[in-house]
Amino acid sequence: MFQHSSKLQYPVKVDKPDPQFAMLLQQAIGGIEGEIRVAMQYFFQAMGARGDDRIRDLLMSTATEELSHIEMLGHAVALNLEGAPVSYQEESAKDPIINAILGGANPRHLLSSGLSAMPVNANGVPFDMSHVYATGNIAADMMANVAAESGGRVLASRLYNWTSDKGMKDFLSFLIARDTYHQQQWLAVIEELGGFEKNLPIPNSTPEAHEATEHSYYYLNTLTDKEAPLGRWNQGPSLDGRGEYSTQQPPKPLGQEPSLGKARENSGAQNEQM
Repeated sequence: MFQHSSKLQYPVKVDKPDPQFAMLLQQAIGGIEGEIRVAMQYFFQAMGARGDDRIRDLLMSTATEELSHIEMLGHAVALNLEGAPVSYQEESAKDPIINAILGGANPRHLLSSGLSAMPVNANGVPFDMSHVYATGNIAADMMANVAAESGGRVLASRLYNWTSDKGMKDFLSFLIARDTYHQQQWLAVIEELGGFEKNLPIPNSTPEAHEATEHSYYYLNTLTDKEAPLGRWNQGPSLDGRGEYSTQQPPKPLGQEPSLGKARENSGAQNEQM
């Protein structure tokens, strides 16, 4: 069961409407870095969470918070569309503010939504759920969530830098702060589960007998004109504590040269192939 407050999670104010910025805000709603994505990702992860019920509750609460962010962003879009033209006569007045909607903003805000937000990205493409990751493996899901929150914080930071509107900057600073926490929230789950050493490789339940471990810890340098760059990824103990990192240069092909042989009769191939 969900409950809803009539008030927004945080104040959303626009000092000067900007229809073009309304289009950019759509990316934070329906883009792959946006709030619809993370709300649905956490929601489906929660519904499939097995084991520690605290993590299910954490996922569900965060999914619900992300729904509130969609609501705030939708309100921000509508506020930025105030004063946008609804007719040719209005637009032809050449007011520099309302003229912006035909100078790079999304015409569907007028044609499809009546000057309000839509479940689309900045290009007007609907969010299709293809970037909702819910594997049923808690460690894999937490890693996906850190990446999602990182991308969201990058987007919110870019939107903050784009606008000079004090109201929008204040609102975006709140979203940036929540992304800061959510990144660390998901990493804290990994830490509570025992950290990287206990959880890697994911899934940690795969029997070692199922893995060709002689190939588990070397870096393949496929650059033909450079020595392998030295870093944490190819020297020292592995993060899971099971091996030592090394480098293969040049890479050693271990397989056969692929050849499928002759084509079958009646397969539609040329005579010369059979």
